[in-house]
Amino acid sequence: MKIMFDILGWSGSGLIILAYALTLIENKKHLELGKYMNLLGGLFIALNCYYYNAIPPFVTNLLWSIIATLTIYKSRKEKRRYQKNNV
Repeated sequence: MKIMFDILGWSGSGLIILAYALTLIENKKHLELGKYMNLLGGLFIALNCYYYNAIPPFVTNLLWSIIATLTIYKSRKEKRRYQKNNV
């Protein structure tokens, strides 16, 4: 079980670093992907922290995931509004 949570933690860290790198590229196509990578990365790290009873980083990464979720929701809402106005 420990190895699974270790893999989740390292995978989450990798996803967040890759998401940050995508923001530096400044390509809108990649920015959308980066939002999902931030969401999954934060959740994976939060699970790892919860398993190891590291509550402060657990809360931080849980909030990171909530922010990513809100950003995804806002992007989808704006996309629908744009499509509706341009049809």
